[in-house]
Order: sequence, then structure tokens, then C-alpha cells
Amino acid sequence: MYAIIETGGKQVMVEQGQTIYVEKLDVAEGETVVFDTVVAVKNRTLKVGTPYVKGATVTAKVEKHGKGKKIKIFKYVSKKSSTRKSQGHRQPYTRLVVEAIEG
Repeated sequence: MYAIIETGGKQVMVEQGQTIYVEKLDVAEGETVVFDTVVAVKNRTLKVGTPYVKGATVTAKVEKHGKGKKIKIFKYVSKKSSTRKSQGHRQPYTRLVVEAIEG
């Protein structure tokens, strides 16, 4: 059984017991999150929502919050010595463990 949920502007395919990384959620560690924006559910048959499946939910437990690996951004314009800019970014994430899929 699997489901496709929508979170953080992205769609993620999840199965029960799976660990997933999503955009940072405003939920404390150890609490549970219920996603009701389920796009599709497959148990024996595939149910596809328009846009969401009615009555389908995915329950997940928050394991931890963190930041991803640092990426370096370097902006450069040729023949201009004053337009060189170096910058870094670390994307925050939330690690979830999927507990149950209903629907």
C-alpha cells in the first residue's frame, strides 16, 4: 500500500514505515502530523483524487529537524571586477516516519 501526498509544494510517494525528508514543518519533534492532502492511494485498486482523495489521510511522526548540506552559489559577470558574489545556502528539512495510511 502506498500513497502520494502533497507537502511543501511538492508531491511525495510514501509507504508505511518509510522515512522521508520534507520541507521544514512547524511541529515539535516526537509529535504526529496528519496529511489530508492525499493525491492518490493504492491498496488493491488505485484511487486518484480530483485534486485530493476524500477521506484519505497519512499519519507520520516527526523524528527530527535539521539542515541539508551546504551548497555554494557564485555569481559572476565577465569583464566586471566588482560583480563577483559568493553565497551559501542550507535548506531546512523535517525527517518523518510514516506510521499509517488510511483511505
